[in-house]
Amino acid sequence: MTPPAPGTRTPHTPGVLTVRTTTDSADKAAALARGAVEARLAACAQVSGPLTSVYHWQKAIETAEEWQVEFKTTEARYEALEAHLLAAHDYETPEILATPVVRVSAAYREWLEREVGAP
Repeated sequence: MTPPAPGTRTPHTPGVLTVRTTTDSADKAAALARGAVEARLAACAQVSGPLTSVYHWQKAIETAEEWQVEFKTTEARYEALEAHLLAAHDYETPEILATPVVRVSAAYREWLEREVGAP
């Protein structure tokens, strides 16, 4: 039997996700990032911004300055990360979007799984 190529998903290796949310201040974004990493729900979180968001909310078009937080986690930790973000976020309906990572280096995957695997 031939082993899978490096970076290939196998049934024993959970998939890697990036999970994104936004908030209205750099301090809140940093707190969301730190809280998730401290709780080992994400191995890494990156904060970027400010950015401008335009969206429908309560029958109006809104424009707001926001900061984006992108978390690196596994499919196995997604539900716990989502629950954490919903509890910690002050938005009524926060953006929480998960995107599967198609390819990832073996070393990065191992590091990420090690970081989120041990609470």
